[in-house]
Amino acid sequence: MNSIGVDIGGTNLRAALVTVDGQILKKIKISSSGDILAGLIDTISSLYSEDVAGIGLAIAGIVDKKQGGMSVSPNIPSIAGVNIISKLQERFQRPIEFGNDASLAALGEGVSGAGKGLNTFVMFTLGTGIGGGVVYNGSLLEAATELGHITIETQGIKCSCGNNGCLEAYASAGSIVKRAVKHGLLNVTPEDIYRNAKDGDSISIEILKDAGRYLGIGMANMINIFSPEAVIIGGGIAGAWDIMVKEAIIETQKRCFKELFDGIKIVPAVLGDDAGLIGAAHLVNRGIL
Repeated sequence: MNSIGVDIGGTNLRAALVTVDGQILKKIKISSSGDILAGLIDTISSLYSEDVAGIGLAIAGIVDKKQGGMSVSPNIPSIAGVNIISKLQERFQRPIEFGNDASLAALGEGVSGAGKGLNTFVMFTLGTGIGGGVVYNGSLLEAATELGHITIETQGIKCSCGNNGCLEAYASAGSIVKRAVKHGLLNVTPEDIYRNAKDGDSISIEILKDAGRYLGIGMANMINIFSPEAVIIGGGIAGAWDIMVKEAIIETQKRCFKELFDGIKIVPAVLGDDAGLIGAAHLVNRGIL
């Protein structure tokens, strides 16, 4: 039986009908402005049939299983504290599962992407912020895995979460743009910075390399904890692989046990935005990695 995966973002709500082996059969996208719950029900209804085994939701924020929703959802504050699960179960009479969007992107990569066939891996998602997930011994690690909020500088830059020195404050796309602005590069995007770096602009190169070094610290921490078979890097800023991620790999190697580093591969994610949809749908059929 197929399942429905839904990715609820601050701008768009995306949903897909997904096979048990992670193939997308049909996909739709609507704006997530307005009444989120009504939009969610309408979107699921457009894919729903009696053959659907269940529904999985990927949502940015901190999961609260007891409450049936998200205790914190920075991109969609209107759903924080709302029992989404009971409302959807009442409407569709099917199993409803949910989880953090970055964690489910990792699960999706494990089902049919860069992590397929691997037993244990860590995934970093580099976007405006930094998310992540861990698949451990063939199953999604059910923990917060807020990898962007690892402290890497004890007296560091103030992060949007309120802490100081988080990885997200140094290696996310948002932090890279902020640093570029401080150097006088106004109205630039991460893509502009990467393009300038490839053209030889020294400031852009140093910004990306510096971000890469901090990312490498975060990667080394995860490798030293989980001893994974792979680290997967996803998200828009991962496009700067040959500068930023290359520097991250160099830094990672410096900070890891040699025996752990030598046993892993560091690879790009392959599913893009579909990873969260596939991971969310797979929650209904978890354990088949």
